[in-house]
Amino acid sequence: MYLPTKIFFTKGVGRHKEYLSSFELALRNAKIEICNLVLVSSIFPIGCKRISVEEGLKLITPGQITHCVMARNSTNEPNRLIAASIGVAIPADPNAYGYLSEHHPYGQTEKVAGEYAEDLAATMLATTLGVDFDADKDWSEREDIYKMSGKIVRTFNVTQSAEGDKNGLWTTVVAAGIFLP
Repeated sequence: MYLPTKIFFTKGVGRHKEYLSSFELALRNAKIEICNLVLVSSIFPIGCKRISVEEGLKLITPGQITHCVMARNSTNEPNRLIAASIGVAIPADPNAYGYLSEHHPYGQTEKVAGEYAEDLAATMLATTLGVDFDADKDWSEREDIYKMSGKIVRTFNVTQSAEGDKNGLWTTVVAAGIFLP
């Protein structure tokens, strides 16, 4: 196996009468349809560098096995709101690992889903690092506590939302962190 040294984040939406085809179109929209994707759990590797989608795509050969953290959601219900979100929390210590979270909600806006995923990743990292916080406080209050602790340097999210097709086509959304050697 390998320890990923690079990661890029992408998102997409696809619509089609067939469920699988809508997923394929979402992957195409995210520009990762050429990969054989293997879903892995949610650790942001030590020393992993975030790169742009364009840089990452140059490092991929069609058909290669590609590890990723992916959130995915689908509906064929007209006008149903769906989202797929990846939250990221990166520690200040370059020798520590971070966290990625996946969130796949119904009925949440892109902003709400993104903040939830970001909060989830930050909370997982904070508990690992021993940061004291009140889980009942809202995200903005906890975000300040996490960052003021000096142990979490950055959090962000990558989120795709969509409304179900008005004519009942399958609508699929994806958000993904793509790991590269």
